[in-house]
Amino acid sequence: MSRRASSVPAALFLALLSAVMVVIAAGLGTGLGTGLAATPATAGTPRLQVFFAADFTDVPYQQGVYKKVAGTWQWPAETPKPGSKAVVIVTIRKDGTVSAPALHMKSGSDLWDAAALEAVRKASPFDPLPKAYRPPSVEVHFHFGYDK
Repeated sequence: MSRRASSVPAALFLALLSAVMVVIAAGLGTGLGTGLAATPATAGTPRLQVFFAADFTDVPYQQGVYKKVAGTWQWPAETPKPGSKAVVIVTIRKDGTVSAPALHMKSGSDLWDAAALEAVRKASPFDPLPKAYRPPSVEVHFHFGYDK
């Protein structure tokens, strides 16, 4: 009896791999935002993660979007509880313009959520989508976390 590989798990694997690569590769450059001088050992750590739709696999483009948003993100002194995050969703169109950023998940801190929305607003528009990517747009999720 032969076993066939399913394309769904492969697509999911590629999407997760792509998201992990964006977080790892982009995190090697500059810091993630500004605003904290010294952080006590008991405090959390701000972290930005970016997730693209599964069919969008252009890693250099993903890294560029990550770096642009990370460069504009200025987190406030008031942080959410460690383990919390704000999730902002946008759609990037072919020409690089974006839909209005939507706060999909609140962190528990209104100032943190506002800073997350503002980072995406300030970073846009982005570069035009790669010509090899056929769909007219791509959905992107930005996770502005405060980790333990």
